Amino acid sequence: MAQLKITQVKSYIGSKQNHRDTLRTLGLKRLGDVVVKEDRPEFRGMVHTVRHLVTVEEVD
Repeated sequence: MAQLKITQVKSYIGSKQNHRDTLRTLGLKRLGDVVVKEDRPEFRGMVHTVRHLVTVEEVD
């Protein structure tokens, strides 16, 4: 199954509480953190919510 490499590239300071919670749920705590998650609709939805704070790459 394909995987997503999610990197936090912007700070969450000044963001809505929902966006902060979403980053925490993804496992991102600070600027520059990287997590690898399965490519599932649940994670795609979370990434879509914070798309202005993260970058996403597909990993095989």
